[in-house]
Amino acid sequence: MIFLICFDIVFIPPGGRVVFILKKMKEETKKDSLKRLNYLIGHLQGVKKMLEEDRYCIEVIQQNQGVIAALRKVNEQILSEHFETCVSDAIRKGSKEEREKILEELMEVFKRIK
Repeated sequence: MIFLICFDIVFIPPGGRVVFILKKMKEETKKDSLKRLNYLIGHLQGVKKMLEEDRYCIEVIQQNQGVIAALRKVNEQILSEHFETCVSDAIRKGSKEEREKILEELMEVFKRIK
């Protein structure tokens, strides 16, 4: 699998090396994603406790489905951010090879979505 790291070229000094800055997720998206993941950790610990207490199987499954749905939401949020930054930059500014790499990477992600 090929991964393309998102970056911006900051400057190329005469006779020097290219300087890159790795792009970061928007602080708001990162903060919200972390908040959701922390909630999910608590939710999952609750599901584990339900199993330890021999709760009714259907109740456990329903709670698991809630965890899975919430985790999908986090992935959607992160993927949306990726489209707004790395993907759009690769399409606008990248070489043909960079565009192909990022599209290949996205196809791998979409193959795993169920």
